[in-house]
Amino acid sequence: MKKVRFGIIGVGNQGSNYAVKKFGEGKITNGVLSAVCDINPIKIEAVKSQIPTLDVTYFDNYIEMLDSGLVDAVIVAVPHYDHPRMVMDCLQRGISVICEKPAGVYTKQVREMNEVAKKSHAHFGMMFNQRTNCVYRKMKDMIANGDIGELQRVNWIITNWYRTQEYYDSGSWRATWAGEGGGVLINQCPHQIDLVQWIVGELPVSVNGFCQYGRWHDIEVEDEVTAYFRYKNGATGVFITTTGEAPGTNRLEISGTRGKLLVENDKLTFYRNAADTQEWSKTATEGFKKPDVEIIEVETDGQNPQHTGIINNFANALLGLEEFFVDGTEGIRGVELMNAIELSGWRGGEAVAIPVNEEEYLGELNAHRAVSRLKVGNDNAVADTAGTFGGSK
Repeated sequence: MKKVRFGIIGVGNQGSNYAVKKFGEGKITNGVLSAVCDINPIKIEAVKSQIPTLDVTYFDNYIEMLDSGLVDAVIVAVPHYDHPRMVMDCLQRGISVICEKPAGVYTKQVREMNEVAKKSHAHFGMMFNQRTNCVYRKMKDMIANGDIGELQRVNWIITNWYRTQEYYDSGSWRATWAGEGGGVLINQCPHQIDLVQWIVGELPVSVNGFCQYGRWHDIEVEDEVTAYFRYKNGATGVFITTTGEAPGTNRLEISGTRGKLLVENDKLTFYRNAADTQEWSKTATEGFKKPDVEIIEVETDGQNPQHTGIINNFANALLGLEEFFVDGTEGIRGVELMNAIELSGWRGGEAVAIPVNEEEYLGELNAHRAVSRLKVGNDNAVADTAGTFGGSK
């Protein structure tokens, strides 16, 4: 059987993980690594030394790699501002592409990318590896099936992102408005920001974001965030995240009139009410009587293939063996939510409607970029990212 030839653009922390741990260890069944590109020769040599048996061609110019005829698909793993441009360059050449999170820094550039994707015959995917987690997939299905009734509340405490100053100093682009476009929201939390709308099945209609910038580190972007969501039916939500807390927590709780779903410590629990709370309230004859609750440890398929699963699915789908799991154009939803939280934070926590006014957001972002400070970082550093994804595995 023919295998999909993959190229990787950018072999920093994440790109090198794909090259060495996924392709180098033979975890991609119907895909092979045929090309790697990075503008930093030190990173190229580091990857080359770790996969000496693979037949890989190395480039320092990604356009030359795309035009080489050596790749059928590409994984884009570069700093955030460059994601849309590189994705579009792939799609316009008919080369399928997986984009690392986030889809971009601001919705205007992501919307342009999505328009190119709609016109291309190539396929566009996002590296939303947390969507492969069995507990989140099951949670999404149960909510879509009406198991929790009408949505009442969403709470996610995701504070197990602890990072040291050394982490932030590992790249000159990190934790700057000009280089990264944000902090914990755009770097650590894009998966949870994506999941919170994917699982619930909708975005909030407005957000209040309370952000602290450089609260726990010597950085200019946010490393402490509490956001308040409002949904169209009046339900509310709270999203709390930071890179300055240890030990951290990863607890997602979604409540409805028929019960509550809780994900914590890799386990999904359903607190199922014997009756809908609103119906019960109207008919109960006692003032304090609650519906009986059954506590159920929800069974899942146990599968959580993460990045390997996304790449395998992409290769298999390109070969017509299965359906694509993630449509890359959905990446704009998380960027929309991140932009709303950030814009509200810049404005002292005032409510920001979704969809965000794209020109207003870009204007505010550019103002921050204009005074973004220069930072000295070790751009040759590559860290092992295994176990740092804020998920189950």
